[in-house]
Amino acid sequence: MGTLWNKGVSATQIVEDFTVGNDRVLDLRLAKYDVIGSKAHIAMLAQIGLLAKEEEKVLQKGLDEILLEIENGDFKLDDDIEDIHSQVELNLTKKLGDIGKKIHSGRSRNDQVLVDIKLFLRDELESLRDSVVALFDTLQQLSEKYKEILLPGYTHTQIAMPSSFGLWLGAYAESLVDDMHMLKGAYNIINQNPLGSAAGYGSSFPLDRELTTRLLNFSTLNYNSVAAQMSRGKSEKAVAAAMGCISYTLNKLASDCILYMCPNFGFISFPDELTTGSSIMPHKKNPDVWEIIRGNCNRIASIQNEISLLTTNLIHGYHRDYQLLKDILFPALELMHKSLYMAKYMLENMRVNRNILDDKKYEYLFTVEEVNRRVLDGVPFREAYKSVGIEVNQGKFHYNGGEKPDVAALRHTHSGSIGNLCTSRIREKMDKALF
Repeated sequence: MGTLWNKGVSATQIVEDFTVGNDRVLDLRLAKYDVIGSKAHIAMLAQIGLLAKEEEKVLQKGLDEILLEIENGDFKLDDDIEDIHSQVELNLTKKLGDIGKKIHSGRSRNDQVLVDIKLFLRDELESLRDSVVALFDTLQQLSEKYKEILLPGYTHTQIAMPSSFGLWLGAYAESLVDDMHMLKGAYNIINQNPLGSAAGYGSSFPLDRELTTRLLNFSTLNYNSVAAQMSRGKSEKAVAAAMGCISYTLNKLASDCILYMCPNFGFISFPDELTTGSSIMPHKKNPDVWEIIRGNCNRIASIQNEISLLTTNLIHGYHRDYQLLKDILFPALELMHKSLYMAKYMLENMRVNRNILDDKKYEYLFTVEEVNRRVLDGVPFREAYKSVGIEVNQGKFHYNGGEKPDVAALRHTHSGSIGNLCTSRIREKMDKALF
């Protein structure tokens, strides 16, 4: 394998294959960002006099042509090129001659790959933000649509108290607000410019790092060049932590839907085309989509720990170990995007059972409501609790004389209850959490 950085002694092929691994394939995702970073870098080099203005103009045109090739899907890594940075510079040199070699002045592959990854992750976080908001919107819409339909609530997986589809779906919408805060935190960590830190100790060139920060639309820069290099690993871990929070929310939602789809519950259903059958049981309608979402989310939740184990005990500065972060994080990002999309798609096609509480086994769902009703009528709480308990034990309990309650009759009025979902207030929280 060829390299721009060859010092005259080649590694054996087996060593090159082992150290490069899957990096060349994953690097293709960074191609666009490598060009964008290079365009900002050469603009800065021209500003400080390390490139003539005419040279910059020629280089910018050449990089724009390469960027167009990437966007059109025509860019590829040659078999004998080890990374994306080398390929971009080589293509530029083929187009323009030796002037193409000038784009590397004042930077190292260490800060170059950091810029690429941060620009890539910034776009990924913005895309995840939009997907989370889309799922949030769907959950809120369904929460309002079905807010009058009662649903059994459970504790210890035992029938507990009345809930509603509005309360259930609205809960996951509000949980996504917490996840958005985590995404925003990761975004703030990512959105700092490492360019100019070079190999980790700065450069003797008079680099204008504030200029590249503005050109690349970073909110600030990693001022200390050592700290900039230390952001490798931390950036990936922050993104993993944010995805872990989203996956926690999706995992519970998927588990709920799997349980609620079971005919023993029958709370919700989905069109046949969104479920799968059995090879031998004609009646089966399996929740495979939700099971894959649940499985994906469990895998995503594990990557923060995997990144921590990979990067722990490394001294400051670059280490080749960091290359493996792409193998961990990039596939997890794909799983996160797909899982968010499919969760939204499934919810949009969900059907709810409007008559769940007609089943006699849910009659005890209202014991607390009956205790509270008697307390409001003037009976001391302890007496009301005891009398209702006796009626349950004797098989004589009937809520309010056997009246079938609805959301309005249950008189839940406090903020966040089935009678007062606070949907608009939760949306305000989400709006404040956005970045």
